[in-house]
Amino acid sequence: MKTLERLLEWGGLKREIAFLVISAIALAISLFVPLPLPFDAAWIAIILCGVPIILEAIIGLVTAFDIKADVLVSIALIASIVIGEDFAAGEVALIMQLGALLEDLTVAKARAGIEKLVHLTPRTARRLCDGKEDVIPAEEVCRGDLLRVLPGETVPVDGVIRAGQTSINQAVMTGESLPVDKTVGDEVFSGTVNQFGAFDMEATKVGEDSSIQRMIRLVQSADAGKAKIVGIADRWATWIVVIALSAAVLTWLITGEVIRAVTILVVFCPCALVLATPTAIMAAIGNATKHSFLVREGDALERLSKVRRVTFDKTGTLTLGTPQVTEVYSFGTEFPKERLYACAAAAEQRSEHPLGKAVVRCYQNGVGAVLPETENFEMLPGRGVYALVEGREVLAGNAELMKERNVRFEEKQLALAEESLQKGCTVIYVAVDQKPSGFLALADTLRPEAADMIRRVKATGVVPILLTGDHENAARQIASCVDIQALQANCLPEDKLQWIARSEEGGEPVCMVGDGINDAPALKRACVGIAMGGVGSDIAVDAADIALVNDDIKELPHLIRLSKRMMLTIKCNLTFSMTLNFVAIILAITGILNPVVGALVHNAGSVVVIINSALLLNWKSKKDL
Repeated sequence: MKTLERLLEWGGLKREIAFLVISAIALAISLFVPLPLPFDAAWIAIILCGVPIILEAIIGLVTAFDIKADVLVSIALIASIVIGEDFAAGEVALIMQLGALLEDLTVAKARAGIEKLVHLTPRTARRLCDGKEDVIPAEEVCRGDLLRVLPGETVPVDGVIRAGQTSINQAVMTGESLPVDKTVGDEVFSGTVNQFGAFDMEATKVGEDSSIQRMIRLVQSADAGKAKIVGIADRWATWIVVIALSAAVLTWLITGEVIRAVTILVVFCPCALVLATPTAIMAAIGNATKHSFLVREGDALERLSKVRRVTFDKTGTLTLGTPQVTEVYSFGTEFPKERLYACAAAAEQRSEHPLGKAVVRCYQNGVGAVLPETENFEMLPGRGVYALVEGREVLAGNAELMKERNVRFEEKQLALAEESLQKGCTVIYVAVDQKPSGFLALADTLRPEAADMIRRVKATGVVPILLTGDHENAARQIASCVDIQALQANCLPEDKLQWIARSEEGGEPVCMVGDGINDAPALKRACVGIAMGGVGSDIAVDAADIALVNDDIKELPHLIRLSKRMMLTIKCNLTFSMTLNFVAIILAITGILNPVVGALVHNAGSVVVIINSALLLNWKSKKDL
């Protein structure tokens, strides 16, 4: 169905171009090479380009009493024909349709940038059933189905690898340029490309729930027509139609020259005014897309330009959201740091706790050595783990576990651990054979680009603020690293919501940047909500106005500057359009402009507006450069 729509769309575009070419040739014949025809060749342009305009005006008036530019253009066309200015009527119709085509091409270019991020939806899938492999349409895949993906194929739905190893190109979803190695238990996402090995996967998110479909819905919702300022331009256009008709009638009555009245109608068409805002918004959306932002609401950038504060969640936004072992402390010579680290990681091998998994992951990624063998593993919920590592009893867990097992740490040892706690770290105490041996300090890792991003946000005139559910020590540690002065810690979802509400009621519009389910209410309440599209939850993305596809927050200052630049472009477009209309009407009243020249001047203004808006597609602040 989508393919058919695209073909029809392309067919309509080719037809529009063909009509313009034929009309241009007909007008040239009418002006320079009059042929012995029973009618003026300009009538070809009137029929091909003018009739559609008149029909749209009639439909708009009859169905919704919608007084827009096409009403005034239609009146100008009919008036030109009545007074015998067939060439002027044909030229007005041709240039109006040319302006519309330029607008369509500008909008299409902006949307093309968005579509590059999502590619095409996978068409088929290889389903495994009773040892057989069947190729089925991707939309028929059900949750729980076992699928096979061969090298070079696109992953049809979201799922988890159950057999095989491979490398996946995830650029469509995350922006990562290098392929990511995947093995059993790893998640894969629809729309990404399997590059090397074949693998079997279990489908977990299918149909409209899959990642690629969610991204496509974000693209489809990027609609410039929702912007409030578009409504303002439309209201102005309505008043201009009334003014133009009044001026034309008065000029005709005072001067007695119909040609001047017709010229006023031609030059006062508010096309440039109507084009001023949506073309700028769509071009800005296209620019934002190139920097991995998917704009879900047409007026989001308009609202962003007015923001005075930007609030950040901590985990997963300013930080990577994955705990890392930052330090290993040993309390004796029998177990130096390296051996203590190995014992703790070995004990945590079978742990399902996120911190336990983090210890194992960090050891394997950092040290890279083979972990010692373990026996008698025991998970102690809410406390830690117990295991025999190379024949020695190892306890790894919190302070409560040590108290329960009568492991007593000295005051200076506890003071050292307290220093790590004050820095916002989580501490895992380690005891070997009932003796206190040391501890591991874990902390969420700050995104490497976070500090520079905050500095550039401040340079835009926006105040950064940290809103987090973490305890105050962790919040202050992160805030100090990125130079954020204001923070609110220990925030529940309703606390964030209330803080944002108070700020906006005080005249300080807020942009909220977050990723988790707990951020969804704040994202929805804020003047502008920006969700981390890669690590963020589905609910957070759905609640936000803008989604950051690859979680690269360093581009946030560019988005803020882009929103301000977009509003400046819109204001320039509106000012230019109004000025051109009033200058042209004065020249038309005095008789300096005739309908033919008036049409050229008026439509040249529309082209200038479109070109000025199109410059936003590749705009980048010199300060960012």
